Amino acid sequence: MPLTFPISEYSKRQSAFLGQLPSNSLVLISTNPRSIRSNDTHYPFRANSYMLYLCDWDESDSVWMASNSTGEWETTLFVLPRDTKAEIWEGRRVGPEGAAKYWPVDKAHSIMDLSEVIRPLLGDCSVVFSIAGLNPEIDALLNDSNIETANPKSYLDQLRVIKSEAEIEIMRKSADLASEAHILAMREGNPGVGEWHLQSVIESCFTSNNAQWAYPSIVGGGDNAAILHYNTNQESVKDGDLVLIDAGCEVQGYASDITRTWPVNGRFTDAQREIYELVLKSQIAAIEVCRPGARWVEFHNAASRVIAQGLIDLGILDCTLEEAIGDPNDFDGPYRNYFMHGTGHFLGLDVHDVGGGRQGDDDPGPKLMPGMVITVEPGLYFGSWRTDVNIPERYAGIGVRIEDDVLVTADGPLVLTSSCPKEISELEAIIGQEG
Repeated sequence: MPLTFPISEYSKRQSAFLGQLPSNSLVLISTNPRSIRSNDTHYPFRANSYMLYLCDWDESDSVWMASNSTGEWETTLFVLPRDTKAEIWEGRRVGPEGAAKYWPVDKAHSIMDLSEVIRPLLGDCSVVFSIAGLNPEIDALLNDSNIETANPKSYLDQLRVIKSEAEIEIMRKSADLASEAHILAMREGNPGVGEWHLQSVIESCFTSNNAQWAYPSIVGGGDNAAILHYNTNQESVKDGDLVLIDAGCEVQGYASDITRTWPVNGRFTDAQREIYELVLKSQIAAIEVCRPGARWVEFHNAASRVIAQGLIDLGILDCTLEEAIGDPNDFDGPYRNYFMHGTGHFLGLDVHDVGGGRQGDDDPGPKLMPGMVITVEPGLYFGSWRTDVNIPERYAGIGVRIEDDVLVTADGPLVLTSSCPKEISELEAIIGQEG
């Protein structure tokens, strides 16, 4: 399998990472363990994102190591050895020889030699950078050695949060494919359509384009749209209901993340239109803030102000804007009864990618910089089944979220998912059309 990027891309990443570490260090990055689904059936394996970032190795049972005990950094991959019997059952392996020849490392060993190679290095280094809990063999070696350990994530995260031009190009492809899938689902809109059917339309589009879902698709009709992480997808969508689809794909390791909400019969009711227009207005306001120098929390606050005022204007809240927002540091006022999540997260090798804090806390978070890719996804939720808060009868059963993927550039925000319709006129024109 060819590398996602040229070797020079990985060499640059490795140099930027290792250049931050103290001399006489040892780095051990393990991939994810395999996970059993049932008896002898495993979940599909997905490599650790740090492993993909540093060297693009996607086989299981592997470790990336970097050592500078000789004064110069040397990188090594520990991988499964070639094994004809195992490969007959489970597929061909690259093996240490192929890893050393084609991957961005100085050398490679069998994973069976891990302890033998690492043990003498532990006596010559001052600190080991390793992610605990991924590899029991490494954890045991480090526990027995009493050597100082540190987590490498903070060093790697600050690198991963700024995407290179090569990464952005793949993320454009991921965004375009996810947009195409959502449009196909909209064309399948009709009263009585199964949530599962819309899910199948979305995910078959991913599969047929040599991609996969980046997270389990959310397809919620009517009241189910007011469940933030709904993923049962087993009910039919009734005539007059909205359907909320939160679905994204993964292309060569990089995720997209789109949410669209639309009426299954192709026409918004007046009440649905009021909520939808408010959420869309808040999203546009938030996207406008996504510029270099803005604090992480600022686009969330921009969306929150619009939503809080809109809830007042619609008569859902009976208070001033200041009272609706609450503490100006936390934005924890009663508007949060209907908009209870953050407005976005970083996006990249992980759907909820590294680099950002929790919006709504008093920490303003990092400053936005060119090359960051973030989601912007305000929403309003009026589940008729809720008993914790007043749900106006006019809006009962409505859940709306609108989410786009946004690249921060020196010239302002660039919406990577702009080909996915979200204006009411666009949605009503496309729902139920035959492809």
